[in-house]
Amino acid sequence: MDHAKTIPLVVGLVVVVGTAIATKLYLSRRRGPPRLLQDSTVKYPLKLVEKEELTHDTRRLRFKLPSPDHVLGLPVGQHIYVSGRIGGQLVVRPYTPVSSDNTTGYMELVIKVYFKNVHPKFPDGGKMSQHLESLQVGETIEVRGPAGLLQYMGRGVFAIRPDKKSAPALFTASKVNMIAGGTGITPMLQLVHEVCRDPADTTQLALLFANQTEADILCRDELEEVKTRHPSQFKLWYTVDRPTEGWQYSSGFVSAEMISEHLYPPGESTLVLMCGPPPMINFACNPNLDKLGFIPATRFSY
Repeated sequence: MDHAKTIPLVVGLVVVVGTAIATKLYLSRRRGPPRLLQDSTVKYPLKLVEKEELTHDTRRLRFKLPSPDHVLGLPVGQHIYVSGRIGGQLVVRPYTPVSSDNTTGYMELVIKVYFKNVHPKFPDGGKMSQHLESLQVGETIEVRGPAGLLQYMGRGVFAIRPDKKSAPALFTASKVNMIAGGTGITPMLQLVHEVCRDPADTTQLALLFANQTEADILCRDELEEVKTRHPSQFKLWYTVDRPTEGWQYSSGFVSAEMISEHLYPPGESTLVLMCGPPPMINFACNPNLDKLGFIPATRFSY
């Protein structure tokens, strides 16, 4: 037998089977309530109905879906694109809602507002975040999606594509390590809620959440609540750059020691998810994961 020909055939079969399974699982999720996101190329208008100030620079925004029965239609692990005309220019940014795809009638975003003249390197601040901050109840945004290279199919099964043109490959995880920085918490929170809402999902979760200060920790109450309700399934640890007196968690950049002490060790069924500023991923996460023996095939960066 020509092994050189056999190997590509086997690999091709695995990809085809994986794609078929992922498609079947995804289609099974689509049955049920009406979904807003029917076509990923179409922009859908959503009206702002509630706005809550969480901290001096974070907001929770609630947008109304077309009917009380509608869900957004965003698979877990995917994100949406929010677009708007700002200063005469079209601006588009990716966001992951903090509301689950089982939530009917509305979608919620938690955003960090990057104001003008706060950071010396970015004197103009964030165009989209300031635009969302300026929205008044009753005004609209446009969203499109789903988008993204990772999708959680449920009960430990992830469909992951290395790039947009590739078919998804399935990864079954018994344990998931999550490293998030700042607003990178939103896709992690989405996954945490999905895993913990399903009694049959036994996937073990561990989150290391990095921020500049304790006051910057987004969605902390929600995370703490999940930890309290699911203490044997969800581990939670923080690190901040500038701790205050009495801080009981870690301080400084994500390190090998933090990862080894508060996340699960490397293994064939252990997946590492990362979301945060590129310097955190490139200079803190990946080098330390390399050092600890986490192979690249078991890592995914949003």
